[in-house]
Amino acid sequence: MPRCRDSAAAPAPVLRRTRLVAAAAAVVTVGVGLGLRAVATGSTSKYGGDALYTVLLLTLVVLVAPRLTPLRAAGTALAASWAVEFLQLTAVPAELSRHSTVARLILGSTFNAPDLFWYVVGAAAGCLLHTALAPSVAAVRRSA
Repeated sequence: MPRCRDSAAAPAPVLRRTRLVAAAAAVVTVGVGLGLRAVATGSTSKYGGDALYTVLLLTLVVLVAPRLTPLRAAGTALAASWAVEFLQLTAVPAELSRHSTVARLILGSTFNAPDLFWYVVGAAAGCLLHTALAPSVAAVRRSA
């Protein structure tokens, strides 16, 4: 999920690379989530999946908006995760989940307050990784 820290000055090749890395990170995140479900059970699987859900959303945010700073991308992913969780206080996700596996995977079905914390963990981890991978504009210009 690399990107230039000064988004206004990000050259097109950096944005393309950012999107490519974000797409690859999304695929890896889904793989890690599926692997976690295959080898872990109980709270490790559940809450690890919650954190990875937000990491996946962060990668998708970066894919769509590569100029966002890591903190803004993480905040957007966290807000979306929380919105989905709070939507579970209504009957809508549960009803959709009964009819669609995809809806169940994306929306869940029941509200669980501890999930809110694990979304923060995922957003923080994703933000740290994104920040570590984001090149500065000066570094990009030096390598060009």
